[in-house]
Amino acid sequence: MKAFVTGATGFVGSHVAELLLQQGAELRLLVRRGSRTDNIDSLRADRVEGHLGDFAALARGMSGCDAVFHVAADYRLWVRNPDEMYRANVDGTLSVIDAARQAGVKRVIYTSSVATMGFLSDGSVVDESTPVDLSHMIGHYKRSKFMAEQAVMAAGSAGAPVVVVNPTTPIGERDIKPTPTGRIVVDFLNRNFPAYVDTGLNLADVKEVARGHLLAMEKAKSGERYILGGENLTLKQILDMLAEITGLQSPNMKAPHWLALGFAAFDQFFTGTLRRNEPRATVEAVRMGRKKMFASSAKAERELGYRALPVHDALRRASAWFVQHGYVRQPLPVALGAAG
Repeated sequence: MKAFVTGATGFVGSHVAELLLQQGAELRLLVRRGSRTDNIDSLRADRVEGHLGDFAALARGMSGCDAVFHVAADYRLWVRNPDEMYRANVDGTLSVIDAARQAGVKRVIYTSSVATMGFLSDGSVVDESTPVDLSHMIGHYKRSKFMAEQAVMAAGSAGAPVVVVNPTTPIGERDIKPTPTGRIVVDFLNRNFPAYVDTGLNLADVKEVARGHLLAMEKAKSGERYILGGENLTLKQILDMLAEITGLQSPNMKAPHWLALGFAAFDQFFTGTLRRNEPRATVEAVRMGRKKMFASSAKAERELGYRALPVHDALRRASAWFVQHGYVRQPLPVALGAAG
């Protein structure tokens, strides 16, 4: 099989590419000029230089391919120019689908996000059937991913061989950026978590999320979407688990949402607007945190053979990787071993 992968230099994409290679695929990877390639330097793969707005590069990369894994996305909870995010996440996805159609690709796996689901204020566990529309989307990232997913689903309804996978919040090694979820781990390891808010996430082992992509290619129904998740945990439970893994102390002070919102507004204005750097906290993230993002992977487990794994080992591997790659300023009380 010959596969084309976007986003392979990133977190989830690098695991998808690695697993494809392990299963004997011939790989072509879309790589933006100037991107860090640490995550793919050990992979035997052809590189196609370009970006999601470069249709010629997409067509060149997909020529002769059996499958396309569109994993690339602009994943930030704060952005100075929102148009950049919509161009990447919406327009770029449409270009990928169009290029795949013209190249005669047999299967396109689109990596969406659990952020497109209809989360409820009471913390109920949601699935692919929970009602949702654009008005539920908080912030440009969620809106752009929702709009892109709707376009992909429309293409599927029109006969395109597309499948949508919705990872929850992957955790594990090689979170090079890091993602907003990875930053939670990095902040904890750097002793920058004095308090927590009452929120929750579904954490998923990135290795199983990658396996879910390949299962979707092999077994999924065209035009369907599948949540790829793991454990539903409150933020306090995640921090307690990190404390047990690392020997650091978990915060015991619970901050009310209004206080977190005030800090985020200040940090977003001072760090983002004035200093033009990415803030540690954003108003969007705090607003999203009012709803526990608990989700079920039952459909993927039932139809694909996916496994919603415990995330203790993934958190340990993530912590070890961040330590080994210089993201952590001080030694930890506990030796974490290899990142995996």
